[in-house]
Amino acid sequence: MNLKSLLITIVVAFVTVWATDFLIHAVWLGQRYGETKELWRSEEEMMKNMHFMFLGQFLVGTAFTLLFASFVAVKRCLKATLTFAGLIGIMSSAAQLIMFAVQPLPGDLVVKWCIAYLVQALLLGVIVHQVYKPLNTPPAC
Repeated sequence: MNLKSLLITIVVAFVTVWATDFLIHAVWLGQRYGETKELWRSEEEMMKNMHFMFLGQFLVGTAFTLLFASFVAVKRCLKATLTFAGLIGIMSSAAQLIMFAVQPLPGDLVVKWCIAYLVQALLLGVIVHQVYKPLNTPPAC
């Protein structure tokens, strides 16, 4: 593993997750959250817990990058990267479906989360694929 490239890619992945989460939740779904205020913490409470949000986003970016670097990067194949990222997106969507089963969440919101997390994972895959450079780069497929 290329440690320098790995660390840079983790930072880029975190920024990507943070930025896309902002676009998904504040821009695209912000109004819907306002319509369902009773399901969420108050704005003040969320701000007090924002460090947990950043930690979670950092862990997502780190785990995605480490898995990519460990199992996908050596192939240098965009198709393999998109397959990996798509599977991560499906796994993230599955978690939302499980939450829907146990929490009174609006169905339209869960569907939008599933779509958003799949697109986010695919975008993250493309970005990580471009940024991370393994030590031994075989020819791309």
